[in-house]
Amino acid sequence: MELKTREPVVSGKFYPGDKEDLKAMISKLAERMMPVSAEISGKSILGGIIPHAGYIYSARHATPFFQILSEHEPAPDTVLVLCPNHYGYGPSLALDSNKSWKTPLGQVKLDLDFYPHLNLDIAPEAHQLEHSAEVMLPLLQFFLKKPFAILPISMRDQTPQTAQLLARKILKANKKLKKKIAVIASSDFSHYISPDEGKVLDDKVLEKIREWDTKGVFTAICQDDISVCGFGPIMTLMEMAKMSMKNPTLEILSRGHSGETYPSPEVVHYISAVVYEKS
Repeated sequence: MELKTREPVVSGKFYPGDKEDLKAMISKLAERMMPVSAEISGKSILGGIIPHAGYIYSARHATPFFQILSEHEPAPDTVLVLCPNHYGYGPSLALDSNKSWKTPLGQVKLDLDFYPHLNLDIAPEAHQLEHSAEVMLPLLQFFLKKPFAILPISMRDQTPQTAQLLARKILKANKKLKKKIAVIASSDFSHYISPDEGKVLDDKVLEKIREWDTKGVFTAICQDDISVCGFGPIMTLMEMAKMSMKNPTLEILSRGHSGETYPSPEVVHYISAVVYEKS
């Protein structure tokens, strides 16, 4: 396996390519955030569902999760970024071959300790052009106060069976490694439909997510042709929560759509949520 650094591919497109401009943009968003609610503060956080569109559209909805993660103790050693495979390159599940990923804010190492325990294909082509994991990195770099590693996993196969398999593999691996982990399920919700129609369709998916019904999520998306692009990562997070928590709870942090930035009759919908153990 050749170890090198993955250069950013959507810097200057999905988020500012200049370091100071990027920091200023995220700082401005951070200033507008509300304090972490007492309901979530101090709870054991597994991860969250985070949108991955261009920052001008979705970052305002993503940042509340990263604020929560920044205040959570213990801080994560490793952030797993589960992402859809928009381009279809590579196998059904794929790790990256690089040793680190770069953004304008610097480099972050990949947690290669997981690789021998996960027994997944290593396929850089699955990650080379993909934006849905990369856009999480500047937000992690800005908000997390302690050093961390990342573990991007690309999901081309987004079925309940694959989600359950991946969830088991991750939890089994970490049972040996004993890392403090956080899991990002990278996903936008309904694409290029009206704000009202998107809300109705996304509510059908959210209902099944709140019920921790992964097969229900898959069925709703297939039956109504709902264009949630990262439902595989979402189902994997759900399965991990069911397997590792006694009382998993999901709280919606923010919700909106691209029409809030540029009004349009057809918009992309964004939802961010945190998954934690309710005492």
